[in-house]
Amino acid sequence: MRKKRFDWFLPGMAVAVALAFAFPGPGADGGWLYPEVLTKAGVALIFFLHGVAMSFGALKAGAFQWRLHLLVQLATFALFPILGLVMMKLAGGMISTSLHLGFFYLCALPSTVSSSVAMTAAARGNVPAAVFNATLSSLIGVVATPALMAWYQGATSGEGQPLGDVILDLMIWLVLPLVVGQLSRRWLAGWASRNKATINAVDKLTILLLAYTSFCDSVVMDVWSGHGADAAWTLVGTLILFVLVMTLVGGACDALGFSTEDRIAAVFCGSKKTLASGVPMAQIMFKDSPALGLILLPIMIYHPMQLLICGMLAGRWGRRPEARPEGESTPGRGGESPLCRRGPTC
Repeated sequence: MRKKRFDWFLPGMAVAVALAFAFPGPGADGGWLYPEVLTKAGVALIFFLHGVAMSFGALKAGAFQWRLHLLVQLATFALFPILGLVMMKLAGGMISTSLHLGFFYLCALPSTVSSSVAMTAAARGNVPAAVFNATLSSLIGVVATPALMAWYQGATSGEGQPLGDVILDLMIWLVLPLVVGQLSRRWLAGWASRNKATINAVDKLTILLLAYTSFCDSVVMDVWSGHGADAAWTLVGTLILFVLVMTLVGGACDALGFSTEDRIAAVFCGSKKTLASGVPMAQIMFKDSPALGLILLPIMIYHPMQLLICGMLAGRWGRRPEARPEGESTPGRGGESPLCRRGPTC
């Protein structure tokens, strides 16, 4: 059995945050890392690499299952925000205003790409549908995420961001590099295929650097004073949110009569939120906010939690017996796949 490779990204995220608290000066506004330049260059690099690595040929195979796609996108950009609003209403003044904003930002983010596809593959689900939905979610998020945030900020404080300026910034620093990367595949596709590990490492290191600079300003400006309990509240809130979404999406799949493979893809794609795009987008959308680190706290807690739970589920679901030929019964439920259909935790 091949030894599982150590994933240094999550420990690296903890180190990046710790360095921001210990040495905030270099990454704060005016620091020698020049974060105002580094941020945009890092965002552009991440999405250029995504464009180079993205194969649109892989999307075609899963493009025609519109009910599955509609369910996933509604879960990502409608169900999450609605549940987030209800939960924040119930929380009231127990958490700070900046954390309210961060929690809704988590809810407004698109789904992940790489982990959604990897988890679906490990669980022997519908991989082409997962590729299509994860990529589509990222593209929709360029407009949907800032639109949801502008609405939320306008509704809660009356000071919503100018939506046109935010979308223009995202188009320049996210979409344009993505398109350039995709156009570059004609020359770079072979190189990208041979150097996946290097591209992945550069991508992760860039995200860690952006996470470091995201927290530096908040440390310098002492934003974290009096917020010791926020991490605990965030952990509880994100866990409840995750379980609710997985349960509701799984129930919708049952009601729509999805196959086991489609259900796996829908549950994994519909319950995940992206840290890889969330950090760069926050750097652009909240670039003037000293509370950027606090705003990012929910997605930074949600990310490892979703990987842990979905990883366990992928392993469990991936061990289910192969489907038998038509007419042969399978143990337990009259020929139905033994993948549990009552929810993500059964």
